[in-house]
Amino acid sequence: MPQAPASTLTGPQGLSQPSSTRTVVARAARLAGIAMLVGACAMTAQAQSLVELYDSARGHDAGYQSARAQYEANLAKAAQARAGLLPTASLTATASRAQLNTTSAPESATNPREYGSQTAGLNVAQPLYRPANLASYRQGEQQLLLAEEQFKAAEQDLIVRVAQGYFDMLGAQDNLNFVRAQKTAVAEQLASAKRNFEVGTATITDTREAQARFDLVIAQEIAAENDLRVKQLALDNLSGRTGTAPWSLKAGSALPEAAQPGIEQWVASAEAENPAVRQARIALELAKLEVDKAKAGQKPTLDAVAGINRTLNAGGSNSSAATSHVNGASIGVNFSLPLFAGFALQNRVKETLALEDKARADLENASRSVAQATRVAYLGVVSGQGQVKAYEAAEASSQSLLEASQLGYQVGVRVNLDVLNAQSQLFDTKARLAKARYDLLVGGLRLRQAGGALREENLKPVNAVLTP
Repeated sequence: MPQAPASTLTGPQGLSQPSSTRTVVARAARLAGIAMLVGACAMTAQAQSLVELYDSARGHDAGYQSARAQYEANLAKAAQARAGLLPTASLTATASRAQLNTTSAPESATNPREYGSQTAGLNVAQPLYRPANLASYRQGEQQLLLAEEQFKAAEQDLIVRVAQGYFDMLGAQDNLNFVRAQKTAVAEQLASAKRNFEVGTATITDTREAQARFDLVIAQEIAAENDLRVKQLALDNLSGRTGTAPWSLKAGSALPEAAQPGIEQWVASAEAENPAVRQARIALELAKLEVDKAKAGQKPTLDAVAGINRTLNAGGSNSSAATSHVNGASIGVNFSLPLFAGFALQNRVKETLALEDKARADLENASRSVAQATRVAYLGVVSGQGQVKAYEAAEASSQSLLEASQLGYQVGVRVNLDVLNAQSQLFDTKARLAKARYDLLVGGLRLRQAGGALREENLKPVNAVLTP
């Protein structure tokens, strides 16, 4: 076959590959590059970065909004516990009307008389010794810390969900591009097989092999298009936007280092900072305070009380017919000591002690689970780094295999099926490499989440390797 001048072509990933002939993959690469460039020009005005979509998701995601509302409710609930240590005041007022019938002997005459009474009072009480109220106040402080940890966990979960959805869509887009590039390459190979059959340099088997592979790629393209639509719908729903278009990964960019420091440092950080562990630790403190509150039910209480009352007896009273005003003031202390409540207090103490043991076991379980999840996340990142390097080497090898297969097909030592298989292997390797890179980026965020160190600013290094 005639040979074209040597040239340098750019594939779908922007990688340069030498070619001594006008090979099928070169045309596929050109067409795929043109398609991606046109698509990029159409979407540049509406493409969004990872940070931008995260900011949008914070204002739209229902799960995050629910966590925020719960956090605000917990803040108000924690403030309620302080009321048990503060004074209380109440204003009372009563009004009544009475009729008095007096019967005198011996005439048995009845003398009716009506009179009214109006009373207003102000009463104040200040707890002096109420251990149950003090335990409730300390519980309120712990509940405030618990609310902060719950909201922090919701923030970290949203970061990971947005990143996962973002790179899921990017992976689906890349997969579709690779499938379309492969379809173009197979179509060229099918046309070449038909031409060779017509001139008698190839058998009908080559044509049928290429046709079968072309039909298979068409099915793969349909599945890839649907997968992209599904991934975009998921990201749209998460971010509250329509037609989201994530930035793509920069060609040749170095991915952020995520596996430093070592695994034991990450585990130690997780046991100290992970929101799940911290919530379990706070829950244990709450359980201990609940025991103190139950025991306080058997202790005495002491309150300082004061009151001012004014009574108007209009028309007299039951002992006098003259209208009178009565003013009174009082100050003192109220002492109360529970003696017996049907063993309710004793059983309440037993209940809270059992719940304390449960909270302690829950803390141990949370610590173990988080440590295991952190180790798994760390090993996943390390494995991901190795996979990226391996797939990069496999991509170069697959490219060399394709070029050799094409050259062998031209000189007659390779058959059409060898070229088709080499094309399929190359595009499959490119898709796997892209997915491995995305998984590594998300894995780094998951590792930070497990270690309790995931913050919004951790999205910036990931965002830096993306480009519109």
